[in-house]
Amino acid sequence: QVQLVASGGGWVQAGDSVNVSCLVVGRPFTVFAMGWFRQAPGKEREIVAAISWSGSTTWYADFAKGRFAISRDNAKMALYLQMNSLTPDDTAVYFCAGDGQKRVLTSTVSDYDYWGQGTQVIVSS
Repeated sequence: QVQLVASGGGWVQAGDSVNVSCLVVGRPFTVFAMGWFRQAPGKEREIVAAISWSGSTTWYADFAKGRFAISRDNAKMALYLQMNSLTPDDTAVYFCAGDGQKRVLTSTVSDYDYWGQGTQVIVSS
């Protein structure tokens, strides 16, 4: 069984940076591509960024390009999302997710099999 445990986030000011992390617990070798998603109040869950198992391929949503950076450390079974230049529009619960299929990378929510519990990021103006 695989569990994803997210941490980090918190309450920050506009323009600040925050890093969120996710640990893969259990059977990490069943998780291949990983991604970060977010869900703001009253909105659907949307992808933020995705990364291949090797870390060599990444994908970002347009709003994340140039501001956010996704990375992973397979030795530590960890996934990270560094978020810079935050705005109030980035306020959301951030979820990490893992794909159990041997795809290189996917940005489709339904392709992800494992989900973390979410960590709140609140950006005040």
